[in-house]
Amino acid sequence: MFEGKHSKLKIFLVFFTVFVNSIELFREPFEFYLSYVVMILFLPPLFNKHGIKPISMVMALFAFLFINGIVQIANGNNTPALFFKIIFGVMFSYIFYYLVVAEAEFNVKKLFDLYLKGCYIVSVIGIIQFIGFLIKVPVLYDYGWLLNLWGIVRGGNFGIRINSVFPEPTFFATSISAAVFVAIHNFLTKENYFFTKFEGLIIIIAYLLSYSGVGYMGLFVILLLIFMNYGFIRYLVVFLPLFVLLFYQLYQNVPEFKDRYDSGVELATTGKFKIGKTHGSSLILYNNFQVALKNFENYPLGTGLGSHPIAFKKYSLTKDIKIAGIDGNGMDANSMFNRLLSETGVIGVGLFFLLIVKGFVKRNTAIPVNSSYWIISNATLTLILLNLLRQGHYFLNGFPLLVWIYYYNRQNYLRELDTLDQIPTPPPVGNELANV
Repeated sequence: MFEGKHSKLKIFLVFFTVFVNSIELFREPFEFYLSYVVMILFLPPLFNKHGIKPISMVMALFAFLFINGIVQIANGNNTPALFFKIIFGVMFSYIFYYLVVAEAEFNVKKLFDLYLKGCYIVSVIGIIQFIGFLIKVPVLYDYGWLLNLWGIVRGGNFGIRINSVFPEPTFFATSISAAVFVAIHNFLTKENYFFTKFEGLIIIIAYLLSYSGVGYMGLFVILLLIFMNYGFIRYLVVFLPLFVLLFYQLYQNVPEFKDRYDSGVELATTGKFKIGKTHGSSLILYNNFQVALKNFENYPLGTGLGSHPIAFKKYSLTKDIKIAGIDGNGMDANSMFNRLLSETGVIGVGLFFLLIVKGFVKRNTAIPVNSSYWIISNATLTLILLNLLRQGHYFLNGFPLLVWIYYYNRQNYLRELDTLDQIPTPPPVGNELANV
């Protein structure tokens, strides 16, 4: 796929499935996006060429999810339609993107580089959208004529929150967050990993112009990860003021951030909300977390993939309030962590966090192969954490591809370390006299 005839077209189509999921062909009996056509066409030849080499942890998780789902359907906690729609979607997408990684011969550095190029392209489109809105040229900022799940999102300091080719600004910000990690790291360290300073600047500006609450949260995640890798104590005097300054600027100058923060703090500390005063997105996230927590308390193994809407109807804090939109995101829990907790319980959540811990690569200047490995690891971890925080869809926007990149980046890192260990180490200078 990545070599030979039409290789560039094939690569474009694969990453089309990552960045363009705002064209829906039909909604019943399930949402079917144009990107799925690419996946269906490519899956048979990829499967025929590579097959599936089972990863025990993943296969065990799928087996548990399937058995638990059937049990929960029998117990009335799920329905066949909800369960099979999600489990087949999850398995299909994870298998497809595994085969993409296999086609690349598990060269995840190359795949990550291609992903970053995609982030740059959609960021440029976002900047064009922003400029087009300012100069009032609709063709430059309104893409609804092509993308049927797309719409102009009003807000921000300039009247528009850019979403590029994504349905929502939050989808855009989350999907390019790994690239933002690389860009910010390059600026702070004067390095040029993967792209130039100019390209990084375009990505950061587009990210900020999304005015996404989860995107701004990502800035703190990015700084924290960089802080961890360069040493807490050593760089405390640098990073702590950066944290404080960033928070102050966002809180004072971005009303959306201020409203979400104030509402989030009030909900977390008191559990109380006021319709019309509490920020809607904060309330929706908090409500779904409470539903997921209650469902987890009653069913520690979860009630099966796709079952959160049923739990939502049982436990929603706002189920008796008749206001349009108040029960938003009941289908996907508004957060992958919420959904995992509700639908897969301790097994799903535990295995996912095991993947995060076991797949992590920390910066280590003593190891010469470590440079790009730790950048890829921390960048993809940023995206994974933001999805856990605010994206409830298990496989939209190529999320499984970034999970596989995260996993195989660690495997490649360990394999290269093993190779280095096998190379004989020359004796230290001066030891020649020891053998006389």
